[in-house]
Amino acid sequence: MYKDSAKKFHARVFPDYPVNENDPDYEYTVRYENWAYDEVVNANDLDDRHRTLAVLATCMGAGAVDEFGFLIPSAVKEFGVTPEEIKELVYQGTAYLGIARVFPFLQRTNEVFKANGIEESKESRLTNTQEDRQPTGTAAQAEIFGGHMKEFWKGGTVNYWLASNCFGDYYTRKGLDLKDREMITFCFLLAQGGCESQLRSHIQGNINMGNDTAFLMKVVEQMIPYIGYPRSLNAIACLKEAE
Repeated sequence: MYKDSAKKFHARVFPDYPVNENDPDYEYTVRYENWAYDEVVNANDLDDRHRTLAVLATCMGAGAVDEFGFLIPSAVKEFGVTPEEIKELVYQGTAYLGIARVFPFLQRTNEVFKANGIEESKESRLTNTQEDRQPTGTAAQAEIFGGHMKEFWKGGTVNYWLASNCFGDYYTRKGLDLKDREMITFCFLLAQGGCESQLRSHIQGNINMGNDTAFLMKVVEQMIPYIGYPRSLNAIACLKEAE
């Protein structure tokens, strides 16, 4: 039996794609959505906006371009995510996934925006210049991870790039605050798998920004339908270490 609550959530996420009883995968779809769109979404009180931002970031980490594209319209029209937030999420993914994996998401985002009449503000979201990207990036690192990061950029070329590029080029931009940026970074990392060392560091960064382990556990629970159990259990193990 297809639960009414699952049907209603499906209609919010995919209003243009109703479930068809004649679909050859109908039984599978009903069983999946009864779980994902009823049990999971009601398992905790994570709000729509944060859940949707987390899902989009998780889709990026998992390389799920098609799912990401299908979710954009409802993210904006139904779940309180702005076009600017989606674009900032995509941009920031470059630092954690690389342009080879991010470029298809950027293309799909622009295509979906255009097809659905979604317009982002033309106002620049930059807050620094090419010349001061390192010190402003370092300031963001220090705010997230602590004062010991103020000298981190001096530790070599990659350290400098982390300060100037990862944090200076992305974290300093308007559109998402540092608290939300750390949450989406957590999702980029947990969805990739094999990044547990970095995941532990960004769990602490999240905690420092006010996203405690209870909040992050809610995020992981909501992401299980998108990435499955193995990577989710790895993230949960890292969270338990931080408690």
